[in-house]
Amino acid sequence: MTPVISVEQISKLYRLGIINTGAFADDLKIWWAQARGKPNPLLRIGQEDHSNRVGEEIWALRDINFKVEQGEALGIIGRNGAGKSTLLKILARVTAPTSGEIKVKGRIASLLEVGTGFHPDLTGRENIYLNGAILGMTKKEVARKMDEIVDFSGVEQFIETPVKRYSSGMYVRLAFAVAAHLDPEILLLDEVLAVGDAEFQKKCLGKMGGLTREGRTVLFVSHNMGSILNLCPRAVLLQSGKFIQDGISSEIVHSYLPDDLIENKFQLSGAIRSGDSRARIINFKINPPRPRTGSPIQFIVTVESSENELRPLTCDLSVSIRTENDLPLLQLHSRDMAKSFVVEPGIQEKIMVSLPLLPLLPGKYKVNLWLGRPNATFDWIKESFILNVFSGSFVKENSVISEHYPVVVPGDWSKG
Repeated sequence: MTPVISVEQISKLYRLGIINTGAFADDLKIWWAQARGKPNPLLRIGQEDHSNRVGEEIWALRDINFKVEQGEALGIIGRNGAGKSTLLKILARVTAPTSGEIKVKGRIASLLEVGTGFHPDLTGRENIYLNGAILGMTKKEVARKMDEIVDFSGVEQFIETPVKRYSSGMYVRLAFAVAAHLDPEILLLDEVLAVGDAEFQKKCLGKMGGLTREGRTVLFVSHNMGSILNLCPRAVLLQSGKFIQDGISSEIVHSYLPDDLIENKFQLSGAIRSGDSRARIINFKINPPRPRTGSPIQFIVTVESSENELRPLTCDLSVSIRTENDLPLLQLHSRDMAKSFVVEPGIQEKIMVSLPLLPLLPGKYKVNLWLGRPNATFDWIKESFILNVFSGSFVKENSVISEHYPVVVPGDWSKG
């Protein structure tokens, strides 16, 4: 299969201290200040002055090589200054590479920063037509998509308002809706979704997953490793402008982040809980901390009965798991196995439940914990824990969490 994006030996060089603001009058002001030994008069507060570093060279990218197939979602990760945004700008033809070659097959839509491609004095509706024209679409083609774009963005009330009056969140909502709905073959997204609220981010991730299922290609730059794991089966890691690693996203993320940031460590502080507190959940952990699809897993819940109880308390425990979209997946309930537990007043007890294999595809899930007995709830912790599941065992390397079928079980396939 011919790749839709082929990046071959791409490098990008910047020279510091060279005057080139794009406006002759501003360049003249800077030159006159330098001639008198004065600081740059156009510098913003907190901005570094590079005028004393004339001739110094910085390689934002150096010899980058990778290919992307049609319908693939590729995550690009790395620290600030790694070259991620520069790479997307080169792919979007915002800037040219110093050396190397990029081959792109298909129409590209990009969302590289808040307000990209918008004219501040035009209304939201007019900017939708403008972006469609930039992508090479006719007015009729854009008009057919108009209602869908406006509905997805959630800014219908302000669609006839000039976008210069929009908040940054409204900018992102409309810009993403335009980029995702105007039929691009390739969608480039920088860390702009961080501006939107949690609900809109979830909506965007769902839309991006739908685009890849339709055969469209997505390149996604983000510092949110959960979003990378959820959306992108494959990721590349950049560091100081150099290509470091390419592979399964869970493995790339693991090599990028320290173990204590990627392992599941659950905190009870701030947990959403309810119940009569006759007994409480005081700790929750899993073993191993980085569970893999198809591998054994153990849930360990520490509970404590109230000191006010006069006699031992009989408890049932439930561990339930849902998708991020709140789709119920599985529940482990001690009562279903005819197994209850007796907890002494003021004594901490560990209750454990083990699975021989974890049937969840790689991704992020919500965990609910319930402690009680029939017709009584002692403690209920709802949606306060996020479980990260990594690829492994019988799951193919390119498998990702499905919105509708996130559970997988092994099966023996054969011809009869």
